[in-house]
Amino acid sequence: MTGPVDTIVTVRGRASRCRVAGDGPLVVLLHGIGRTLADFAELHDRLARDHRVVSLDLAGHGGSAPLDEPHTLPALARAAADCLDALGVAGPAHLVGNSLGGAVAMRLAVDDPARAASLVLVDSAGFGREVTVALRLLALRPLGRLLLRPSRAVARRTERALFHDRRYVTETRLAEAMAAARRPHAARVMLELVDSLGTFRGVAGPWREELLDAVARLDLPILVVWGERDLILPAAHLDAARTRLPRARTHLFADTGHLPQVERAEEFHRLVTGFWAGHAADR
Repeated sequence: MTGPVDTIVTVRGRASRCRVAGDGPLVVLLHGIGRTLADFAELHDRLARDHRVVSLDLAGHGGSAPLDEPHTLPALARAAADCLDALGVAGPAHLVGNSLGGAVAMRLAVDDPARAASLVLVDSAGFGREVTVALRLLALRPLGRLLLRPSRAVARRTERALFHDRRYVTETRLAEAMAAARRPHAARVMLELVDSLGTFRGVAGPWREELLDAVARLDLPILVVWGERDLILPAAHLDAARTRLPRARTHLFADTGHLPQVERAEEFHRLVTGFWAGHAADR
């Protein structure tokens, strides 16, 4: 097994940061809005014991430069595909997406089914209108720009909203959040994404309906998991996932927030690797 390597690749003239490690079946990890590949650090290391793991900073996030076009769900999916191509990553991958990353994973699988071996959707966007008021307020200009000014107090409130167990609100995570917020394009990227995905009333319906209908038609193993105490996207969305994707397997993590891959790292790892192994045995 090779160790984790942070790499900057040039994708259509744009820098894109990724982390690559391990050998075996391919896994691609996609983080949420305003976040970075650090949200998957623990899972990345665990999976790299027996998988080839690629964590990406989505376009305009973390160490990845912004796009020359508006940041939308399809644009992020295309940029992720371009990054995988630049890395020379071939063949279908287990796509794992948290929050917005879940919607990106679904869009990627729908737009290019050959890239997807399975979907693991973690507290994923796309299953309902409800979303934290903190994101809905960003749709109100110029309030959105004011709220996105780098602030340690705001960063701390955001991190606390992400985790049910406050022990995970660490100085390291706060520093990462502040570094991401201080990037000159960070506010623009966030506002473009918020505008494309919904309004002050919540996540828009048309793109969700189209995407879920398309995902339901895929012949693809799907696992949808949620944290019971998610304050960003409520756990009630798991019921919508069961309705819209009736063949999907689902799991609810008790006393867990928006990032179960962090708060329930060992249990999460067992769940997803068991899910993949079970479907491999059925083939």
